Amino acid sequence: MCRILGVSRAQYYRYRSPKPSKRRAEDADLKQRILRIFTEFKQRYGVMKIHHELNLELQPLQLRCSPRRISRLMKELDIHSVTVNKWKAASASKTKVEQHPNLLKQDFSTTGLNQKWTADMTYIQTKRNGWCYLSTIMDLHSRRIIGYSFSKKMDTDLVLKTLESAVKNRTITGDLIIHTDLGAQYTSDDYNQRLTELHIRHSYSRKGCPYDNAPMESFHASLKKECVYPVPVFEDYETAAAVLFVYVHAFYNRKRIHSSLGYQPPLQVEIATLTSQMAA
Repeated sequence: MCRILGVSRAQYYRYRSPKPSKRRAEDADLKQRILRIFTEFKQRYGVMKIHHELNLELQPLQLRCSPRRISRLMKELDIHSVTVNKWKAASASKTKVEQHPNLLKQDFSTTGLNQKWTADMTYIQTKRNGWCYLSTIMDLHSRRIIGYSFSKKMDTDLVLKTLESAVKNRTITGDLIIHTDLGAQYTSDDYNQRLTELHIRHSYSRKGCPYDNAPMESFHASLKKECVYPVPVFEDYETAAAVLFVYVHAFYNRKRIHSSLGYQPPLQVEIATLTSQMAA
């Protein structure tokens, strides 16, 4: 039959018992690994973060996978990280407010912990309790959330509780700066009096310029797209509080890698920094 049809026997047997090419077999293995990493991090990682995690797995096998190949395989799997609309900032005010100085001036670099903190609030909607409010403080050296408070009211007491939670487990030495926006809670006498007592200098963003507090804006954007938006709406305050606790403490601080930190999680950076300080 092969002779009559002009087909070689080898081609016929390959047709009867097809074997995937080496490239296809590698792609199939990589797809399984990519899908597992994607699922493990709850659809929060895109190409570059998956590239980092995948190559850590492949390193003992002396293999590597390029971001371009990962991007192609993710398209074939029809998966992509959860996304959020970009922040559209209003134009910054040109008027300088001397009583509210901008000490950071978008310089977020540090040489150690407890040099520069940044704080902000965001809104979380619930069915039963309406809008609730999350207040957070981040250490710019490690990008770790060192204090946060969740409340049904957006008042000065909320940001004061966040401040106390941050200083509770921190030793404040040197010239610490905390940067916030011009919200009424942060410009209140009670808040600034407490900062004075703690010997913390207060820096403010310019009006209408979220880029002055970019790291915190970035954190809230990640929290919304990775933790809040995947849920249609939280049932109540207690449910939201439990989910936020797990996200901040179990995932963001301990597991979520950051490209700005050399693809390390915040807690790992802090441990390395403290170890280095002790050795010195």
